[in-house]
Amino acid sequence: MPHIFDADVVSAILRHMNGDHTDDNLLIARAFAPAEGGEISDAVMTGLDGDGGVWQITRADVASELRVAWPGGSITERPAVRREVVALYDLACERLGVEPRPHA
Repeated sequence: MPHIFDADVVSAILRHMNGDHTDDNLLIARAFAPAEGGEISDAVMTGLDGDGGVWQITRADVASELRVAWPGGSITERPAVRREVVALYDLACERLGVEPRPHA
């Protein structure tokens, strides 16, 4: 069973991802969603747990859920979420042939 983070932690992470990293959400969704179904036009992070992140993705006005496992495996600590989201971003850039921006 995956680690469940406190609701306030999840809320803060989702607020950050959907407020400051909308382009990253879309990039991750395009890199990790199955190819069938057309171009992804929108992606919103809707959840996360110790095993991965969850996004609502939209293609041709049809919404569906995308779950992506953390690249480093299961996590239980809040700081590990940032590390794993950054790793997802880097992998997404690699898969899509996009130059990743530097991480602060």
